[in-house]
Amino acid sequence: MLNNKTVAVVVPAYNEEKQIAAVIETMPDFVDRIVIVNDFSKDSTAEVVEKYIEKEKALGLSFPLKNRAKAIELTKYNRAELVLQEQNEIEIDFFTKFEVAAEEEEQSRIVLINHLQNGGVGAAISTGYKWCKDNNIDCTAVMAGDGQMDPAELESICKPVVFEGVDYVKGNRLIHRSALLVIPKVRYLGNSILSILTKIASGYWHVSDTQTGYTAISNSALNAIRIHEIYKSYGMPNDVLVKLNIAMCSLKEIPIKPVYDVGEKSKMKIKKVIPTVSMLLLRSFFKRLWLKYLFRDFHPLFLLYHLALILFFFAIPLGINILGAFIIDGQIVTNQSLMIFVFLMTSAFQSLLFAMWMDIQDNERLYK
Repeated sequence: MLNNKTVAVVVPAYNEEKQIAAVIETMPDFVDRIVIVNDFSKDSTAEVVEKYIEKEKALGLSFPLKNRAKAIELTKYNRAELVLQEQNEIEIDFFTKFEVAAEEEEQSRIVLINHLQNGGVGAAISTGYKWCKDNNIDCTAVMAGDGQMDPAELESICKPVVFEGVDYVKGNRLIHRSALLVIPKVRYLGNSILSILTKIASGYWHVSDTQTGYTAISNSALNAIRIHEIYKSYGMPNDVLVKLNIAMCSLKEIPIKPVYDVGEKSKMKIKKVIPTVSMLLLRSFFKRLWLKYLFRDFHPLFLLYHLALILFFFAIPLGINILGAFIIDGQIVTNQSLMIFVFLMTSAFQSLLFAMWMDIQDNERLYK
């Protein structure tokens, strides 16, 4: 526990039989639950974890949890809370099918959840989040099962949630002074591109390392978003940021060391991830605009963003026609056509810049 608040760590694991033991053994003492989600591994990941659970049982170790969620009784004032409780019970059908190993062992520090089919890293984290939400964990962190996250930095990741009331904390490798020396150049470039796109899509304009999975989230934030709708693959960190922004959750970044070459090669394929996540972010951008700035609280930036897109839609084809006529056909461009093109492009850029400025100002309050 930290500050008398429960802390759990979700560990998504797929074929991590060589690394999962080190993750368990180096977990800091203040962690109340190590929630390992075995994403239908083909190796002996589950067997390795089960040995540690048996070892705990043999030693007679007990780790009771406080403040478990209690059932809500209906009164004339709390029907809304009862509806949320019912929704929490039925949402289980939307997660990747899973089984909790030794579920009756409530005092065990290690919780093993086995997916019955491979769901992806995002799906594994969602399942872990579900367990933590149902067990009323105050602070839920995420550490990869491949051992590429320094457990000594976990406390600094969790402290803003536990002591400051921040909703979501992300580690940031790009601001560490060793980033350019340690992070592979291709990954650094790919991370930077996705981070820029995520700034625009999510509204968290100050976030810079969007792809790190070393995070911590509060119980209130877990209940504020639909965790069963989290993107199931490697775009999960980006998708979560959009969902948190729509829910008006605060965010903070903590400098962490980039860790590579610890015996496990990353399974992420940059060339495949960037196009896929880019399309996800495009859809998420418009979802954020419509939900947050039209339906929930109307804001002029909604109109400005869409006005910019409409103006670009007319200006770009016109510019292509003018350029084609001049270069290919040798036609002289009329002043009228040129003035229309300049007017459309200037208006489009002005609308876009004003919308982005308003977006930055409105979301400033969410970044801690």
